[in-house]
Amino acid sequence: MSERVLIFDTTLRDGEQSPGASMNSAEKMRLAVQLEKLGVDVIEAGFPAASEGDFESVSMIAGRLKKPEIAGLARANKPDIDRVWQAIRHAARPRIHTFIATSDIHLEYKLKMSRDAVIRAASEAVAYATSLTPNVEFSAEDGSRSDRNYLCKVFEAAIAAGATTVNLPDTVGYAIPLEFAELVRYVRQHTPNIGKAVLSVHCHDDLGLATANTLAAIQNGARQAEVTINGIGERAGNTSLEEVVMALHTRANILKLGTHIKTEFIYPTSRLVSMITGLLVQPNKAIVGANAFAHEAGIHQDGILKNPMTYEIMRPETIGLSANRLVLGKHSGRHALRSQLKDLGYDLSDEELNLVFGKFKELADKKKHVMDEDLDAIVTEGILRTADVFVLDYLHVTAGTTVLPMASVRLKINGRPVQDAGYGNGPIDAAYNTIAKLTGTNSELLRFSISALTGGTDALGEVTVRLQENGLLALGKGADPDIITASAKAYINGLNRMEYLKSHPMQEAAML
Repeated sequence: MSERVLIFDTTLRDGEQSPGASMNSAEKMRLAVQLEKLGVDVIEAGFPAASEGDFESVSMIAGRLKKPEIAGLARANKPDIDRVWQAIRHAARPRIHTFIATSDIHLEYKLKMSRDAVIRAASEAVAYATSLTPNVEFSAEDGSRSDRNYLCKVFEAAIAAGATTVNLPDTVGYAIPLEFAELVRYVRQHTPNIGKAVLSVHCHDDLGLATANTLAAIQNGARQAEVTINGIGERAGNTSLEEVVMALHTRANILKLGTHIKTEFIYPTSRLVSMITGLLVQPNKAIVGANAFAHEAGIHQDGILKNPMTYEIMRPETIGLSANRLVLGKHSGRHALRSQLKDLGYDLSDEELNLVFGKFKELADKKKHVMDEDLDAIVTEGILRTADVFVLDYLHVTAGTTVLPMASVRLKINGRPVQDAGYGNGPIDAAYNTIAKLTGTNSELLRFSISALTGGTDALGEVTVRLQENGLLALGKGADPDIITASAKAYINGLNRMEYLKSHPMQEAAML
């Protein structure tokens, strides 16, 4: 390929703005390491001015990763830019990403600034950022709804001030592909110094067009795509990394552009994001959904058996899915487990492996074969959780057609054991009522869903809950062969995430 598209991953920043998808520092670091393995060019590690926790996470990632550029987001003001620089200055390849809105609706109602004032603010912010590092990106928030001529003037000023990347966001997912392609062409033709910077795009999926808009922009000269794993992000989400990368990979004959992404790490990275955030990947999700390579119709099955290309436009192995995995069971040892975990994207320390191995053996005694999805759940349960305030120590329930459902629960709250019993409409309701009483929570249960991670009657049950308390949203996730225990684990996980959110208050984050 004579040209390539830079992949700017913002899962840790914009992706984390999905309701209930907040991650702690350890989870962010583990995901950042996986993104480095995946081969992304830029990792937007966070918004350092948003909170002390965000600053610490960005700083930690910047100090460890060596291959990708590490970016931090800043509003177009000196304090934000200083905060970003303090967080990323130790990075091998730091990038400051600053932004300001350019659409008239944002200028009038949000910024209350004139067009000239915004140009001055953008220019001054970029100039100050370039005094700290030559690698500066400027974004025109709500660019797709901005006046075209004015947008070009803002970009021209930002590039003149030293921006090496200018980003055109479709902040509210308003554009359609034909329109967005035309806008990209217009910007390239009417920004005199555009050749001195990389043109980037950042699309949202409110109309389900984020990937289509991004590909249309790339076809018309954009050379950086801002994306997230599984398309997570504000509202309907962002452009999916896996969709853009595999479209470029699969249709190279038409698009004639490549990336540096190691596609075999796409599926493991997708699973890791899902496990950390608690956001399930819908079965029919392109590329990484459970049904993406499943074939039920007889005609399709017949074609696949004769030649997979009859109904598959890409090989599952290309994204890291393989039918030839080791079968793990109760007789499997540490070496086989470590190998399988590495294939899934987990590079564990000896201490972490020992912890996971113990939980693996416990599960292997309960079911014949331990699947990849089971391992994901074990890792999440064992080492990817928050520093738990609430820990389930004991659960006993009684229920039946002639018995009033009751649950007896013992928790450890900050290491202190507490115990109580309660009733409910069913065993899970009884367990939740008792846990709520013990923890003193006022959280409202907004969503409760159950799924089987694998096939068979001995499959791990996975429960996901969404909780709300005082305006905060948190997702909880739990897995166990016993669905009532899995439900209790999910609820407690959600309460722990809620406690984490309470102790890490976030200022309102920017929505590019």
